[in-house]
Amino acid sequence: MNVFYEESGSFKVGAILADNATSLQVEAAHGKRSKIKAASVLLRFETPALSEFLNQAQKVADELDPDFLWECCIQDGEFESDTLAADYFGHTPDPVEAAATMILLHNAPMYFYKKGKGRYKAAPPDALKAAIAGQERKRQQAELKARYVEQLCSGILPEEFKSIASNLLYKPDKNTIEWKALYDACAQMKLSVPRLLEKCGAITSSHDYHFNQFLWEHFPNGIDFSEVNRQQDLNDSDDLPIAEVAAFSIDDASTTEIDDAFSITPLKLGSFRIGIHIAAPALGIQPDSPLDETAADRLSTVYVPGKKITMLPDTAINHYTLGENRICPAVSLYLDVADDYTVTHIESRIEKINIAANLRHDTLEIYFNENTLSENDSKHPFIEELRILWHFAGKMETIRGKANDTKNDKIDYTFDVSEGHVTIRERRRGSPIDKVVSELMIYANTEWGKQLANANIAGIYRSQGNGKVKMSTSPAPHQGLGVAQYAWISSPMRRYVDLINQRQLIAMIRNEAPPYTRESDSLLIAMRDFEIAHSFYSDFQRAMEHYWCLRWLLQEHIETINAQVIKENLVKFDHMPLIMRISSLPNMAPDSYVKLEIQDIDLWDRSLQVKFVEKLES
Repeated sequence: MNVFYEESGSFKVGAILADNATSLQVEAAHGKRSKIKAASVLLRFETPALSEFLNQAQKVADELDPDFLWECCIQDGEFESDTLAADYFGHTPDPVEAAATMILLHNAPMYFYKKGKGRYKAAPPDALKAAIAGQERKRQQAELKARYVEQLCSGILPEEFKSIASNLLYKPDKNTIEWKALYDACAQMKLSVPRLLEKCGAITSSHDYHFNQFLWEHFPNGIDFSEVNRQQDLNDSDDLPIAEVAAFSIDDASTTEIDDAFSITPLKLGSFRIGIHIAAPALGIQPDSPLDETAADRLSTVYVPGKKITMLPDTAINHYTLGENRICPAVSLYLDVADDYTVTHIESRIEKINIAANLRHDTLEIYFNENTLSENDSKHPFIEELRILWHFAGKMETIRGKANDTKNDKIDYTFDVSEGHVTIRERRRGSPIDKVVSELMIYANTEWGKQLANANIAGIYRSQGNGKVKMSTSPAPHQGLGVAQYAWISSPMRRYVDLINQRQLIAMIRNEAPPYTRESDSLLIAMRDFEIAHSFYSDFQRAMEHYWCLRWLLQEHIETINAQVIKENLVKFDHMPLIMRISSLPNMAPDSYVKLEIQDIDLWDRSLQVKFVEKLES
């Protein structure tokens, strides 16, 4: 005697070896013996043979129509499978027919709900209709997914993917059919998501992949300015006096947001007046205006090699930038300086400035550097003024206690990117150009910060203590700079906190009520949001500089490169700001030089694999 039984949700057959009251010992056709519960047995049979029974029952079940059986069965109550089988076949079902009916009922849960051993209930018409519709949707989705996978594996981007490519790259909904198809296609092609989408034309380059990810996260509405922002009325300086000075700026060749300029005016008995002139967008960009709201949202200009996202639109930048051969509105700090470079008098003014020249690093550094400072050359533009500023900067650096600062020996890097070709240039920090600009900016930000504090006018300050840098509305020492207080005011076109502070400064100079108090939500929110945004923007700049370092290695076909050990297995590559850990590096003293072999570069992951080759002589 054989039995047809259910175990773990599937049907099985076996020959009875022992039949007890509550359990049976059975042997499967392939010889495996099992102990089953008597309650699991659905029917007993002699024929057909054990090895043929399930195949025959499945064959009959495949011929049954669940729709027809559902129409034939009782609709408003439970029924036995044997009863339905008898109605369908028109006679008492044989074991194969009975088993086939149970297999059909079991495999059609949309049509029949199981209620017990051999007992079922027909699904209600509405539920069945919804289930069939759901099954059809799944079938269609399966076909659609298969089409997507086939297209993706063939290097074709499905039309439906074009509008959601960024979502799939940066924030995919993993429940969508598009993501599931993309995931399967990546597995088949053994490619990452960005590499496969690049192969299909959804990404133009690895650079765009990284840059667009930043835009996706931090500029979800895009980087274009609205027409309202571009057309804001900026007529703000008609009644300002014109200063009788000829000012000049010092900037990198690519700088368009020229925030600061300088002037020198001779006075009596060898003394002179230094003018520090800061562009004045706060004169025309009013708090809570549309352009102000945009600036408050962006908070800062974003700089990356070859690109920048400005805080203000070009119309505002062109209006306020201290461009040469122009008369520009400015907030000026005048310092009367004795012949020993001691400051004897300080005055702040709001005025228009004649910008005589925009000096650029690449041309200025040729004749204004450590080697030319002692020469009596006077043929170059503003060289005499630059020498005065150089000596004044040295005096201010000494007063701050930073004359021997070792940070001045570090190297700064600039990246020039043109049509995908990158040039990395080194500049030693602390050059005469750097010292002049940085010392005058530190002086202006420190002095104006002190004036705001003395006038009890709220400002946003940057302080440093115990190695920690923070921002607050209260003045506090900045140990790194060696000053009693430091307020960011000198870059109002590039940083929103500077724009806020400039509004406060203008109110102080004009003896007007300042726009912000220390409890102003707009002041506190801007300070908090700026710190967060500044951190994100700085991290992105470093990440993209890292990317362009890798591009340079590929561009120049570099196979080996030298590096200097910082500590343990952390090294800095020569001639670029690329720092990474080398797992194969043996124990070496800091400042040791090593040669490394470039093994693999992945621009999509911004990763680099290198191998230690040898230690070099220092």
